[in-house]
Amino acid sequence: MSNSVNPQAADGPTLVASDLDRTLIYSAPALQLSMSDADAPRLLCVEVYEGKPLSYVTETAAELLVELGRSTVFVPTTTRTREQYGRIHLPGPAPKFAICANGGHVLVDGVSDPDWQRQVAARLAEECASLAEVRDHLLRTADESWLLKERVAEDLFAYLVVERALLPEGWVKELGEWAEGRGWTVSLQGRKIYAVPKPLTKSAAMREVARRTGAGLTLAAGDSLLDADLLLAADQSWRPGHGELADSGWQAPQLTVLDERGAAAGEEILRRFLAAGRDRA
Repeated sequence: MSNSVNPQAADGPTLVASDLDRTLIYSAPALQLSMSDADAPRLLCVEVYEGKPLSYVTETAAELLVELGRSTVFVPTTTRTREQYGRIHLPGPAPKFAICANGGHVLVDGVSDPDWQRQVAARLAEECASLAEVRDHLLRTADESWLLKERVAEDLFAYLVVERALLPEGWVKELGEWAEGRGWTVSLQGRKIYAVPKPLTKSAAMREVARRTGAGLTLAAGDSLLDADLLLAADQSWRPGHGELADSGWQAPQLTVLDERGAAAGEEILRRFLAAGRDRA
């Protein structure tokens, strides 16, 4: 569906595929509340982890999410595993579709679609090096002085949790160059370094949901390099003034770059989604 509405689906619904972390929902350090404490917005907790609040939206964003869920096909689109996604409770109607594990799983009414799983597995086996090879390289080249955790997500990709201040300059770049030749991509997000197979994309999963729903317009938002393909695949897309894409100055013809950062960007993205949906009504 790249950048054009399918003429046969021109009257179809508006599909909104949005990244979650640091795009719509924010941890306390990521909120970037620039006003005085007395003027700060009220927050709604949307995720609890180990009994403690972890992720938030503003009350205004919560109201906009309810409206978005009622007026569009809203598809949460995340690199999170299914278990991690399951901790998030967004305001509004429960989305029929969600995309997890960077496109590795398409959830339909909360259940991973087996046909999509088979398609993904076949592409990964054919087009890139194995997870085992990449994971072995990560563990051999990382140093325990700055490596905090190593994790495998859904048997699809791997990531490291690092002490960012101690991470050697150039290490991520070298890892990216090594991974490039093996059909993988590398992304640094906060304290996490992701190694993800190139065929494992949010955009492919979004196109599948758009096909199933007969979407007439696709909208997307995201802040990281792992969102770039999603933003390119949508008819209209937005990125906040923070994150990997902002730091690199990433642009695309259908992309609108927002000035807002933190929770304010989350609100503005939701306003843009709703406005774009209304414009075609």
